[in-house]
Amino acid sequence: MAAVDYHGQTTLITGASAGLGAEFARRLATRGSDLVLVARRRERLEELAAELRARHRIQVHVVEMDLATDNPGQALAERMERLGVHVTSVINNAGFAGFGPFHQADPVRLRQEIAVDVTAVVDISRAFIEQLRTAGRGVLVNVASMAAYQPNPRMAVYGATKAFVLSLTEALWEESRGTGLRVLALSPGATRTEFFDVAGTEQAAGGTRLASPADVVRTALTALDRRNPPPSVIAGRMNRVMGFLARRLATRRQVIRAIGRLTAEGA
Repeated sequence: MAAVDYHGQTTLITGASAGLGAEFARRLATRGSDLVLVARRRERLEELAAELRARHRIQVHVVEMDLATDNPGQALAERMERLGVHVTSVINNAGFAGFGPFHQADPVRLRQEIAVDVTAVVDISRAFIEQLRTAGRGVLVNVASMAAYQPNPRMAVYGATKAFVLSLTEALWEESRGTGLRVLALSPGATRTEFFDVAGTEQAAGGTRLASPADVVRTALTALDRRNPPPSVIAGRMNRVMGFLARRLATRRQVIRAIGRLTAEGA
């Protein structure tokens, strides 16, 4: 497989108003893809869309949507049909986390977290994957996290949702082999986005250095351009090293206790 040619493609990106979503939009616009930008904050989407249309002369559609609502995949597919837009690539980037002990968490907020981080990823992937497989030249990227690789005390639900996304996406990678569709789970570590504003504290980063969105997105696009793209990729050399060491040199108990100590400091 050669590098992905995004010219003539239309990529749907969730969580596109800031952070990794906006960075994916800018990078793919540079490479010639038309875009569908999905998020709750319409004003930010419109500003980004205007920037990308002017700079790259591509088509950019804006969809204001709360992905915690029912059937977001069907709603987006129906919207694309009304617009006459044929989506060939999807990047499920939207997600958020709460921070704190599980027994103190707001049950409504937990349901919203699962709806956005898990249900919407499944629903949108299912709504579009058949036409992505038929097109056979695009990508399906689901953003997981380093949190997918071990339990995460004080972000217990978030870690569990990202473990789900990682497992789902790697399975879809195998199912999609031979179709031309490239499927990838992207696992960033702590990244300089609005994630920690939503979580309510930078303590959720566990004291690690924050990566730039540009570096994380570059990791994903480079992996997708490989001759034999992998099912998943961890962004950041140190994250890859730490992930390897945790899986090979430490027991499950030791890893959980270590993550617990990191998130407990200053909590």
